[in-house]
Amino acid sequence: MHYFYAIVHKDDDSAYGVEFPDVPGCFSAADSREDIVPNAIEALSLFFEDMPMPPDSLDSIQHAAMPDAPDGAFIIMVPYIRNTGKLAKVNLSMDRGMLDAIDSAAAMRKLTRSAFLAQAARNEIEGRH
Repeated sequence: MHYFYAIVHKDDDSAYGVEFPDVPGCFSAADSREDIVPNAIEALSLFFEDMPMPPDSLDSIQHAAMPDAPDGAFIIMVPYIRNTGKLAKVNLSMDRGMLDAIDSAAAMRKLTRSAFLAQAARNEIEGRH
């Protein structure tokens, strides 16, 4: 997993604008604060479908945000989980009651246990509660 830093701007009469200074051409927007990170995650996922990831630098992001700071701009950290398309088998241990609850919840959603756990982990990492 990798984190990218983004600068969030908000004018009085507009949506929140999100830019990634280390990822030129990647940007996002959101109408509410709650949608800033999920929309930014989606923008990164779409941008990196066929592109390599650049290095990031918090120092350069802070420098880029400084001129807009008096106007309320702020920096966020956006998680990016690259989908490699490769499955990995793992061995997990947990309480049997929890496993039963996971299997029940997965079945209700018509998901496998693995798909349910992967989706739950993604939701937790990306802050989608």
